[in-house]
Amino acid sequence: MSSQGQTSSSTARVRDVGWKYCTPLTEKDTNNVVCNFCSNIYRGGITRLKNHLMGRSGNVKTCPQCPKEVREELWAIFNEKHNKDVATYERVQDARDILGDSDEERALNVGLQETTETASSITVRKIKGPIDLFFRKPESASKKEKLRQANIKEAIDKKVVRRVHQIIAQFWYQAGLPFHLVKLDSFRQMLEAIGKFGPYLPPPTYYAMRVPLLQLEVNYTEDLMKDHKMQWERFGCSIMSDAWTDRKQRCIINFLVNSTAGTMFIKSVDGSDFVKTGDKIFELLDAVVEEVGEENVMQIITNNGSNYVLAGKMLEMKRPKIYWTPCAAHCIDLMLEDIGKIPRIKMTIKRAISLVGFIYSHSSTLSLMRHFTKKRELVKHAVTRFATSFLSLEILYEEKTNLRKMFVSDEWTINKLSKEIKGKEATKIVLMPSFWKNVAYTMKVMGPLVKVLRLVDSEKKAAMGYIYEAMDKAKEAIIKAFNEKENKYKDVFKIIDERWNCQLHRPLHAAGHMLNPEYYYANRSMEFDLEVIGGLHACLHKFALNTQIEFMMLKEMQAYKDASGIFGSSTAIAMRTEMAPVGLYKTC
Repeated sequence: MSSQGQTSSSTARVRDVGWKYCTPLTEKDTNNVVCNFCSNIYRGGITRLKNHLMGRSGNVKTCPQCPKEVREELWAIFNEKHNKDVATYERVQDARDILGDSDEERALNVGLQETTETASSITVRKIKGPIDLFFRKPESASKKEKLRQANIKEAIDKKVVRRVHQIIAQFWYQAGLPFHLVKLDSFRQMLEAIGKFGPYLPPPTYYAMRVPLLQLEVNYTEDLMKDHKMQWERFGCSIMSDAWTDRKQRCIINFLVNSTAGTMFIKSVDGSDFVKTGDKIFELLDAVVEEVGEENVMQIITNNGSNYVLAGKMLEMKRPKIYWTPCAAHCIDLMLEDIGKIPRIKMTIKRAISLVGFIYSHSSTLSLMRHFTKKRELVKHAVTRFATSFLSLEILYEEKTNLRKMFVSDEWTINKLSKEIKGKEATKIVLMPSFWKNVAYTMKVMGPLVKVLRLVDSEKKAAMGYIYEAMDKAKEAIIKAFNEKENKYKDVFKIIDERWNCQLHRPLHAAGHMLNPEYYYANRSMEFDLEVIGGLHACLHKFALNTQIEFMMLKEMQAYKDASGIFGSSTAIAMRTEMAPVGLYKTC
C-alpha cells in the first residue's frame, strides 16, 4: 500500500508543472500542499495552489512572493489548455462526431478525455450536448442570456439540427408511427429531457419498458384519477361501456367514467371466453358500479344491442337510483342505417360506392381523377360507416363537374378501361342526371343527422343538454331543404321518430334540455311541455335521496326559472350562450 501511494504521488508531480513550486504537507497527501514561496498551506490540491501562484480571481489569495517568471509560465500553460478545450468543444459541436459511426464516436471520446482541466472556463465535460444549449436552468440564466438563447442561429449549428432530425425521422419511419405524434407535448418533453442529459444516455431496456416504467405510468395515472374521483363525488358521473374487436379477433369490452372532469378509462375485459348474454353484461356493469360507487353514478351508457338493453333493465331494477341510457351516437347511426335502406337512397349509395371503388382500384383512373380534381380525394372517413358514406357523397357532388370532364376527356377515351364493362358502367353513372339528383336528395336527408352525430360523438361539450334541440333543428333543416313538401320526407321522419321515441326519448335528455339556459331562457314556454317537464321531474325524484332533498331541488328549480340568485347574475346571463351548462353552473 505504501509503495502504491508513493508511486501515485510521484506520478502526479511529474505530470503537473505546478509541483515544482509546492510541497505536499505529508509525503502521501497531495490534497494539502505548502507554497514554496510564502510557506502558506492550501487545501484543494495542485489546482488551487496554481491559482494562488497565478493570481487568478476566485476563492484563493494571490501569492505576494511568487516570481514574475513563474506566474507567466503558469499562465502560458493555462492559456494553452484553454485553447485546446475550445477546439475540442468545436469538434464536439459537429453532428457527425456526436451521432456518427464507431470511429467518430471514438474520436469524440478522445476529445472528451483531452479536456479534464476543471479550472478551464469552457470545458467539454460541462457541455452535455448541442440541444443542451436551449435548456438552461432558469435560476442560473440572466435576462440577457435568455434573450440570446432565443436566437437559434447563434445557439446551434443547422447541420447538427438536420442530422438529429434525420435520426428521429428514421426511427419514426421504421416504427411506422403516425406523423401527428410529433405534436404531442410528451414528445417535446422527451427531447428536452434527452438534451439536458447529454451524450451517452442509455436506452431503456425491453424489460424496463414492459414492467417498471409501465408500472410508474400506471401509478401516475392513478394519481390523476384522484381529481376525477373528487368530481364524481361532488357532481356525479356516467359509466360508459364500449365493445370492439382487436387484431387478434378478441372481443374487448372497455369501461370508462365520464364526469365534469372529463372521461377516464377504468378497465378492459376480454369477452372472448364467454357468451355476452344480458346476464353476463349486467354482471360486468354491476361490478363497475360497485367499484365507482353507486352513490356517484347517475347513468350507465351502452350500445343498443338487445343483450345490453336487457342488462340495463336489470341494473335499473337492482339500483333504482341509476338510469340506463342507450348511446346517442349509436342511435343516430342506426337512424342513418335505416334511412340508408330506403330504395332510392340505397341505390344511390350503392352506385357511389361502385364508382369510387372503380376509380381507386386502378392506378390509371386514380391518377386521372386526381388530375381533374386537383388531387382532392373522394373518400373521407368519419366516425361511422354511414357518416363516411355521406361525406363521400358530399365530395362527389362538389366534384360533379370535374368528374364529368374526366369521363368525357380524351385521356379516358383512349384508356383501355373505358372499353371494359366496369368502365362503361362508371361512365354511365357519372353522366346519369338521375344519379346526381338522388345524391342531392340523400345529402338533404342525411346531412342534418350527420351534424347531430358529430355533436353527440364529440368531447368538446356534454351533449345531454343539446340533443333535444339538435334533433329538432335537424328535422327543421330537412323540412326546409324540401320546401315543406311532406311527401318527400315523410318516410324519413317516420324512421327518425321511431328511433327517437324508442331509444333517445329519455328523462335525462329532457332534463338536460330544460336545464340548458341557452335554450330555456330563449323559450320559457318549454316548462309547459309535458314531455320535457315530465322528464325533468322524473330525474329529480329519482336522484333525491329523500323527500326533503327533493323539496330543496324544487326550490332551486324555481330560482332557475325566475333567473334569481346566481342564475340572475350578470356573469351567468352573459355566458348563457357562450358556455356549456356544466361549466356555467360550476363557474357560478
